[in-house]
Amino acid sequence: MKNKDLETKKMVREKYAEIALNDSEMDGASCCNAGTSSGEVYSIMTDDYGSLKGYAPEADLGLGCGLPTEFAMIKRGDTVIDLGSGAGNDCFVARHQTGAEGKVIGIDFTPEMVNRARANADRLGFKNVQFREGDIENMPVGAEIADVVVSNCVLNLLPSKANVFREIFRVLKPGGHFSISDIVLEGSLPEKISKAAEMYAGCVSGAIKREDYLELIQAAGFENIRIQKEKKIVIPDDILGRYLDSVELENFKRSDPGIYSITIYAEKPLDKPFCIPGGGCC
Repeated sequence: MKNKDLETKKMVREKYAEIALNDSEMDGASCCNAGTSSGEVYSIMTDDYGSLKGYAPEADLGLGCGLPTEFAMIKRGDTVIDLGSGAGNDCFVARHQTGAEGKVIGIDFTPEMVNRARANADRLGFKNVQFREGDIENMPVGAEIADVVVSNCVLNLLPSKANVFREIFRVLKPGGHFSISDIVLEGSLPEKISKAAEMYAGCVSGAIKREDYLELIQAAGFENIRIQKEKKIVIPDDILGRYLDSVELENFKRSDPGIYSITIYAEKPLDKPFCIPGGGCC
């Protein structure tokens, strides 16, 4: 792995460790939840989980950009993997859908997040939800064990998104599928935004163009790729003003680079198993 990629991951881990150790009201430093940092909107990316059964408010840090578990078509008895599981929010919604006979595995590379999620699961008394510390580019699970993979505003944080899609393909059973909410672009970001560490950790500057994102999914071997939900993201002026002067800000708004939250679905073909020695499926 390149030094730059390692530095990026270290920066993201440190940022999310800080968020994990704070209450959700303090999470305004992340662009996924503008919170107290913006006087224009409370949250520029998060969707309201309140109507979803299984929702646990104490596990919602407001760091997502969609509701992947709402669209994931999880069935009772399914095994579900949540990538970048944070404090456990999507895992607990997925657990309601799988029922007690199912299994949910959350993977997060921030120890503080894993600890917080485990504490939440213990409080809720959930025995079929587990949280593992690990890198989703090299998941700590065997091959072909998951019926469904979900993720909420996480893949944009990774320098190598292609690696993640290959790993998702590996861990899904043939015929399994994923539903992932993420940020994509339809234009280009100003250099001052694309190089800002906080904007990277905040889900914006690590995003890639929509067509490139879809090509990575297809290249990994998935089929029946479709967008389940889309919404445009408007970044408040007070956040942009940290990086752009007044002229640059006006140019940014005029050019309208197109920042979107999408929830995307894809299936692993039935006839394309993936098995490696020691992967758990051979």
